[in-house]
Amino acid sequence: MAQQNITIGTADAGNGDTLFAAFTKVEANFTELYSDDAGDVGSIIQGDGIAVDQATGDVTVSVADNGIDHDKLSNSYTQLSDLGTGTAFAIDFDTATTFTATANGAATLTMSNAQQGQVVDVIMGIGDFAITLAETGSTFNKVGTTVYDGTTNNIIQIICTDDTSGSKIYHYAVSTYTAGATV
Repeated sequence: MAQQNITIGTADAGNGDTLFAAFTKVEANFTELYSDDAGDVGSIIQGDGIAVDQATGDVTVSVADNGIDHDKLSNSYTQLSDLGTGTAFAIDFDTATTFTATANGAATLTMSNAQQGQVVDVIMGIGDFAITLAETGSTFNKVGTTVYDGTTNNIIQIICTDDTSGSKIYHYAVSTYTAGATV
């Protein structure tokens, strides 16, 4: 129903709604609001991925345990990005979690959009050239003793450990691997 407005008229002129007519409209308006509100809240029910603490009143809606599966995660947790062959590679933490690239000269991997705790893997194909990790003002700390070896395949795992200031802190580890090797 549309809102029922009360005709007020001019003060003491007797040309407005009677008290009975005015309060009939008030009652109808409140009845509609309460009915509509109860219908909205009552329609919130627990389902796949959604948990509610109660069906009416102040309802708290949250993600249910195990309510988010792989298909619902953002690209930054699920996607593979093939960066091709070259010397400049953009490692955008928002677009993928795994990047593949092959250097055909001294190459720079430039980070962007990293958030604390986020990890990306860069799979570098064979290309015997120096690799530099870069992001203006950021610090890159090497973990472990394995060094990049361009004569074989490498995995470079990079984690952002601090994004609280304009300059980020990253830790990275390098490991070589043999494609298709069996254990």
